[in-house]
Amino acid sequence: MSGTGAAALLARRRSVRAFTDRPVPREAVAAILASARQAPSGANLQPGRFHALTGAPLADLSGALLAAIAEGRPMVSEYSYFPQPMPAELKARQRAVGFALYAALGIEKRDLPGRRVQFERNYRFFDAPVGIVVTIRRDMGSGCFMDLGMALMALMLAAEEQGLATCGIGALANYGDLVHDVLDLPEEEMVVCGMALGEADVSAPVNGFRTERDTEEVYASFRGF
Repeated sequence: MSGTGAAALLARRRSVRAFTDRPVPREAVAAILASARQAPSGANLQPGRFHALTGAPLADLSGALLAAIAEGRPMVSEYSYFPQPMPAELKARQRAVGFALYAALGIEKRDLPGRRVQFERNYRFFDAPVGIVVTIRRDMGSGCFMDLGMALMALMLAAEEQGLATCGIGALANYGDLVHDVLDLPEEEMVVCGMALGEADVSAPVNGFRTERDTEEVYASFRGF
């Protein structure tokens, strides 16, 4: 599907895990974030802040994260991303997509070191030229996470419209306390996730990986039509 309408952008958008080193100008990043801020929010609270990093600041954050992992620093996350415990049918879906991703990379199921190295690329923002740290005020209600999610989707579509690619990085919250310290964030801000932003490396095998979506019968019902 071609074009720049919302449906076309949604169909084209993918989570990209390999980027070129082509820089993204500040004005382009600012325009993308301005589009994200246009997302609706309850009572116009506009929850969420976006801390965009490139060059040395991004390298410093990634370096600190990788050093912490190497030292065995415990993971600390202030919110639960997945159901606890994970229902069996969802666990099967999680495993299937993980195995499919590693297969696209040529990493065998039992290659635990290879899988670990790939997972750690989250903390390098997949070598994208821009990394965005997304935060929310700790005193925001649960519904504000829904509003922040709409802003993140708007961010992704705005990037897609500019010919850029993104990948959300929920794993960043595993070391939210470290990210908070490195960036010297205000005390009231909680790290929610990261976002890699840049030009997709179309030659990278990992970017050929695609996830499937449920059929209409699974995710929707229609009444009175």
